[in-house]
Amino acid sequence: MPMPESRTLLVVEDDALFAAVLRDQARELGFQCLLAHTGADGLEAAFGYQPSAILLDIQLPDQSGLTVLDQLKRDARTRHIPVHMLSALDQTREALELGAVGYALKPVQREQLLDVFHKLETKFTPGVRRVLVLEDDTRQRESIQKLLENEEVRIHGVATAHEALQQLREHTFECMVMDLHLPDLSGFELLEQMAAHEDVAFPPVIVYTGHTLSRDEEQRLRRFSRAIIIKGVRSPERLLDEVTLFLHQVESRLPPERQRMLQTARDRESTLEGRRILVVEDDVRNIFALSSVLEPRGAKVEIARNGKEALALLSKSLAQPQLAVDLVLMDIMMPEMDGLTATREIRKRSEWQKLPIIALTAKAMRDDQEKCLQAGANDYIAKPLDVEKLLSLLRVWMPKG
Repeated sequence: MPMPESRTLLVVEDDALFAAVLRDQARELGFQCLLAHTGADGLEAAFGYQPSAILLDIQLPDQSGLTVLDQLKRDARTRHIPVHMLSALDQTREALELGAVGYALKPVQREQLLDVFHKLETKFTPGVRRVLVLEDDTRQRESIQKLLENEEVRIHGVATAHEALQQLREHTFECMVMDLHLPDLSGFELLEQMAAHEDVAFPPVIVYTGHTLSRDEEQRLRRFSRAIIIKGVRSPERLLDEVTLFLHQVESRLPPERQRMLQTARDRESTLEGRRILVVEDDVRNIFALSSVLEPRGAKVEIARNGKEALALLSKSLAQPQLAVDLVLMDIMMPEMDGLTATREIRKRSEWQKLPIIALTAKAMRDDQEKCLQAGANDYIAKPLDVEKLLSLLRVWMPKG
């Protein structure tokens, strides 16, 4: 087993040739390299070996790389490990929101790979991490500072957007915490200026506000999510949770009180609370199994036995907004209208372009997965369903806000 202080890279990639290229490149740069070809093996290696960094493919044979990322970031043992994603599909925003340090689209050139390795190295190299806190209320700013600061974390507190821009020009920050209501510019105007100026670095941004963000505000913030991750959080526990994620702090080294707060933030998971999920499935046993996972977690489950019923139900919900569906779990093998056809039909309607669809495939076969994604599914999961993987996928794709 590699020693914890050694520079170990875990590569989770099912293409044997590309995995070998990554391994050789890593060794050239002085890394020890571990290879895993499935999501399950990747998770086992991450928990067992505690690598310094992880390169993770998205299209894995047994599960989506996004569910692997979600599971890594929800576990105190592996949460701090920097993960860089590789994929032929562009799911950059989802990966960055879950805490990936970067995203490279295949085919990846050698220069790009060198950048990837360099980025990973800066994230796991010990050193003081800087956080910029933009909050005009002095007491609130001081309480955030008290919550986040320790020997490894230095907080730079400012009261105005102009001061924040000055700090961003002069320093590199691992992450930025800001309120949207500022004395000189609105938070939205500040983000626009940060995006427009080449000389201003753009770290992950966490919006910390007492107000619930409206759909409109969410949409405005999302415009910047290519460059950054913006999360609206309202509780100190959630704020601590998000900041430690982006600082790659080792949870076990934090004071016991902060470790308890992080546990509270993860336990209080409300991804499914009040959400309406359409299960399109003709097998009664699967319907029962899915309902028994989703309903106790606060979701409302609608059932359609085939693609035609699913389309009818979605059409009905257009006229009755209270019946709007947040996400679809779509079985592929069904009578009358199969899941692929139904998915294509759903995607023809502009109102359903952004509706998350997760395909339920009978076997973890690569061509099955490809067909689902080509038809318009956001992701896939193979039967028999693994509850943890399913919950991970729902956390990844459930609309925020």
